Amino acid sequence: MVKRKRQQPVVFIDLEHPITGHSNSVELEEPENVKNLQPVSPSISGMGPVRRRRQLTKKVGRNGAIPVRKRKLDSRAFEYCFQNLWRSSPEEKKIQFTYLDCLWFNLYLKASHRRKVLKWIKDKEIFSKKYVFVPIVCWSHWSLLIFCHFDASPESKRRKPCMLLLDSLQEANPRRLEPEIRKFVFDIFKEDGKCKNLNVICKIPLMVPKVPQQKNGDECGKFVLYFIHLFMEAAPANFRIKDYPYFMKENWFTEEGVCQFYKTFGHSDEDACL
Repeated sequence: MVKRKRQQPVVFIDLEHPITGHSNSVELEEPENVKNLQPVSPSISGMGPVRRRRQLTKKVGRNGAIPVRKRKLDSRAFEYCFQNLWRSSPEEKKIQFTYLDCLWFNLYLKASHRRKVLKWIKDKEIFSKKYVFVPIVCWSHWSLLIFCHFDASPESKRRKPCMLLLDSLQEANPRRLEPEIRKFVFDIFKEDGKCKNLNVICKIPLMVPKVPQQKNGDECGKFVLYFIHLFMEAAPANFRIKDYPYFMKENWFTEEGVCQFYKTFGHSDEDACL
């Protein structure tokens, strides 16, 4: 008798939309290290959850054509696209940057996973980099958090740490995440032991620039990837708050630029990523 392979358990993340209030649970495969709370081999983001990418199939219509089904990027598709982007970026640029796995922030919000997420982040040594990308997916929406100059002391006057939250859907009120972000950052500093005066951490500025906005409900993941790409290209050597928002303005880029970018770095399976 042939034993059937046990299917990987799944996690359903409740993504209630902040505007409509409708619940839209997203099915995600549960990473082995989340299930067992044990570290596993590095994923593309260095340490942490490794999600098994499922075989994606296309349904063929009567005329033989493959229908294109647009939907938001899921975590697997996002990581695939991000990996393409990261590999193609110049080494002299990447040396200033690092990034966190796109599910770590969401997992941190779950008390049962919080300690392990903080351990994974500590292993990433983010305080050795000028900029840290933190993709966030909550309430069925992607946004991008960027830590600037966390390699400097929070009490520094010359290179003052700050945070940027880039959101292509301003009407969803990006600052709704601020309490969770501040607790997240506080716990990261506390876990690392980098700052003795933790009261200073609560005062790190969180800025939300008015960046280009998506035209429909399916583009937020692509915008986050494009934010990362363009920020890596133009980020200053020393981010100064007085020069904010720099290049991050409402006319930062065009819709055509996003489309062309995604054609270059997007998923090979259009059914999964468009």
